[in-house]
Parts: sequence; C-alpha cells; structure tokens
Amino acid sequence: MEYVYAALILHKQKKEINEENVSKIIKASGTEVNDAQVKALVAALQDVNIDEAIKAAPIVAAAPAATQEESASEGGKEKKDKKDIETPGGKSEEQAMEGLSSLFG
Repeated sequence: MEYVYAALILHKQKKEINEENVSKIIKASGTEVNDAQVKALVAALQDVNIDEAIKAAPIVAAAPAATQEESASEGGKEKKDKKDIETPGGKSEEQAMEGLSSLFG
C-alpha cells in the first residue's frame, strides 16, 4: 500500500511517477524498497489517468462501530441519520468525508 501512497504523493506534487521517485519516497518513509514492486507499480500506472481514477473511485466511510455496552444501553432508541452520526473527533460524518476528499484533490 505504501507504494500506491508514494505514487499519490508524486501525483499531488505534479512530479513524474517513475521508479527513482517512488523509491525515494519509500526510503524516506523508513521502509525497505522492493524493486520488483516499484517496477510493477510504475508499469501499472503508465497508462492510467490518475485524476480520472480518483474521481471514479467510490468514497466509502465506515461509521464508528458502537461498543456492545453502547448498543445494549440504546435498546429501542431510533437510529440516527447518517448525517447525524458523529466521528470520534466530534465532526459529523459529512464533515469528515469533506476533509477526506480534500486529500485527493
């Protein structure tokens, strides 16, 4: 997964996604570089329009899972609307998704 992240960082910075640049980012993260994975990633992304791929990617966010105690204490209470569900940071799910989408353009 770190190789894909490296490619996304390069794309965001408008740098060429090549073996040398991907390897530099992987090394900078403190991870050992697997040359075969770098080559495979660069080859796989050669004909991909990353902007279009990001736009087409479904955005999925899992709502925070309730603990058994919370579930038991709620009993017959109505379920909240998706927009009303708060994330651990106190933001609504909608606000959290806006923040997440800003990471990719």
